[in-house]
Amino acid sequence: MSGTDEPRARLTPPADAVAPVRHADAPAPGELLGAHYDRCFGCGTGQPHGLHLEARAGDGVSVSAEFTVKEAHQGAPGLAHGGVLATALDETLGSLNWLLRVIAVTGRLETDFVRPVPLGTVLHLDARVTAVHGRKIYSTAVGRIGGPDGPVAVRAEAVFIEVKVDHFIDNGRPEEIQAAMSDPDQVKRARAFEVNP
Repeated sequence: MSGTDEPRARLTPPADAVAPVRHADAPAPGELLGAHYDRCFGCGTGQPHGLHLEARAGDGVSVSAEFTVKEAHQGAPGLAHGGVLATALDETLGSLNWLLRVIAVTGRLETDFVRPVPLGTVLHLDARVTAVHGRKIYSTAVGRIGGPDGPVAVRAEAVFIEVKVDHFIDNGRPEEIQAAMSDPDQVKRARAFEVNP
């Protein structure tokens, strides 16, 4: 089929890309990153059917995360929905931006589904930034079942694009933007826009 390798090439850093550098103010290895926004489907605690994914800073520019597949996350009977698994990968990859201290959004995400993930399973995710080129951040992630060293169930490659906070202000629904900007807690207000996977 003509052009089948072209999308993959967009996930490969160019030859002049640089190695990622962990920001001096990044969370320490092992530190829980917390939700960037309470209503985020991936990490927010205010989403009753969300993933409630918890990510921790790793060494270098890496993170690890976990989430438990619940009944609301199923596609086929008794199995996680593929879109939910892709969301878990996207959220974990997006968490890497905490370590670079940049605001970035998903530009491209390619997901491989290797094995089914049953309800009740804890998905163990690991992600790392592989390269940076201008505003593009290249990264990879893997999700395992049965433990952090268990069999691979899903994996992904992604490119995130660094943006300014105006990206959210100009494109988000005004009610949510205003509510987030009006939060009296300065830390919560800043984090709502700091990283958006």
